Amino acid sequence: MPGTSRSRFQPRTNLRPPTSPTSADAFFNKLDYAGTNGKTRIYGRVHASEIGRSFGVADTTVRNYLDKLTDALVVRQLKPWHENLGKRQVKSPKIFVRDSGLLHALLNLPTKRDIEGHPKLGASWEGFIIDQLVQQLGVSPEETYHWRTHQGAELDLLVVRGGLRLGFEVKRTVAPTLTPSMRSAMHDLKLKSLTVVHAGDQTFPLAKQVQAVAFRDVLTVIKPLH
Repeated sequence: MPGTSRSRFQPRTNLRPPTSPTSADAFFNKLDYAGTNGKTRIYGRVHASEIGRSFGVADTTVRNYLDKLTDALVVRQLKPWHENLGKRQVKSPKIFVRDSGLLHALLNLPTKRDIEGHPKLGASWEGFIIDQLVQQLGVSPEETYHWRTHQGAELDLLVVRGGLRLGFEVKRTVAPTLTPSMRSAMHDLKLKSLTVVHAGDQTFPLAKQVQAVAFRDVLTVIKPLH
């Protein structure tokens, strides 16, 4: 992460692999398939208690493993944002494998064709773009969140710095449109702006304070926060 230094980030030195399972592949497979109805994923919301039951360990142990992987810059954790909105909101963190190449290796996807035909393609794209956005903005983990209501409204990345709130959605489409979920995020979270990063070639406005940004324009359109 740009601007990261030892004064801001102190990685732990006593990193040890989980005692159960016995390999990184097994650990990530557990993250991928554990959870209620398969909803806990390598990319996605994390239910530590469900994963813990799958491992046969306490949920605190699972959180410890994830914290160590986060400290080692293997995964990124997005904390859930919740406030008094009169709506039920998800309070589980979301995790991403930061290196998409590592994710593809763990999923045994050696070729572009394999990746494009895999159900994790969208999740891989989302994680890659979010990592680029966080680095480009120069924000700390304490300033990054995700948001989701039980009614289905969600925001892939919420950046909060002081009173400033910026929203980001990631869409693997070439023609993004303004959705009810985006409108809900703009209104409920009082966002200064909402940026929709997409796989197309054009950057254009979607609505007032909402802009669709081509992924290749991220580094020129998205400015670092100061």
